[in-house]
Amino acid sequence: MRRTLPGMAKQVERPEWERVAEAFEASGQTQREFASAHGMRLSTLQSWVYRQRRSAPSRVEAVRLLPVQVASVSEAPEAVLEVVVASGARVRFAVGTDVAYVARLVAALGR
Repeated sequence: MRRTLPGMAKQVERPEWERVAEAFEASGQTQREFASAHGMRLSTLQSWVYRQRRSAPSRVEAVRLLPVQVASVSEAPEAVLEVVVASGARVRFAVGTDVAYVARLVAALGR
């Protein structure tokens, strides 16, 4: 199916925008960075990513394990786990927090 997308003069076939949206999801870049790097309007990429996410079947992503370095051990009454992502964002969780939740949040912060 061919359609003209907002802000686009040419018609784009569905497989093309699906490939671009998938490439963005795998890139690890922000939408702004990806759009700039690929010479496209941010709003166009946002539209394509939105459509891709809506049309994709709901799936549970596999949890990827990352290397961990224990910086210090504290014997505080409230035990917490602190995660520092590559961007420098720090998030603290109570020990026992659902690992899948932590993984989803860390992945979202990494985008």
